[in-house]
This record gives sequence, structure tokens and C-alpha cells, in this order.
Amino acid sequence: MRNKIIPYNPELKLLARQLRKNSTLTEVLLWQNLKKRALEVQFHRQVPMLNYIVDFYCHEIGLAIEIDGKSHDHSFIYDAKRQGEIEAYGVQFLRFSNEEVKTNMFSVLLVIEEKVKALLN
Repeated sequence: MRNKIIPYNPELKLLARQLRKNSTLTEVLLWQNLKKRALEVQFHRQVPMLNYIVDFYCHEIGLAIEIDGKSHDHSFIYDAKRQGEIEAYGVQFLRFSNEEVKTNMFSVLLVIEEKVKALLN
């Protein structure tokens, strides 16, 4: 297993803690299905990486999960740049919309489960 720690800006630790305490509904819903090694790997919430914070991250397999909400609608270029910089460290991303998480959790979890299995093998 990889378990690689990505460098991060220490100033983001406090912000990450605040984001964990003030999670969005969709983050809470997905977290209920990811926590406690539900998919055989451990995910963490609001993880600082470089100069960014990702919604969910599994160090063991280098997988980040992002939930794109209304605040992401106008920031496609920013998100692409951010994702590219993090991917340069070998991190793979899965992205879901708020709507997907709210209305189709079963499919979201299937996609995540398949990706986790692929990265474990």
C-alpha cells in the first residue's frame, strides 16, 4: 500500500478543521458511507494537500473524492488546475455533484467501491 503523505501548507490545518465541523449535507451523507473503513480503506475528511483542501482522501491508495456543489459551478478552471497539481503527486480523483450524492448514493458508492478495488490490486 502506498500511504504517501502529500506535502501541504500548515496554515490550512485550522481551515480544514473548521470545514470538518461545518460539513455540507452531501459531505455528511457520503461520509456516513465512507467512515470506519467501510470500503476496506480509511478515508479522511477535509485533507490539506499542497495549497488546497480535498473533501475526502485515502492515503493508502492515493484516492481523493470531491463533491462539486454550487460553489464549484463557476470555478471549473480553478478546479482543473488544483486537481492537476495534486495529480502530479500520483493522487487519483473521483468527482461527484451534490445532486448525484443526494439522489443516487447507490451509484456513487458503486463507482467509489470499484475504484478502491482497482487501486488495491
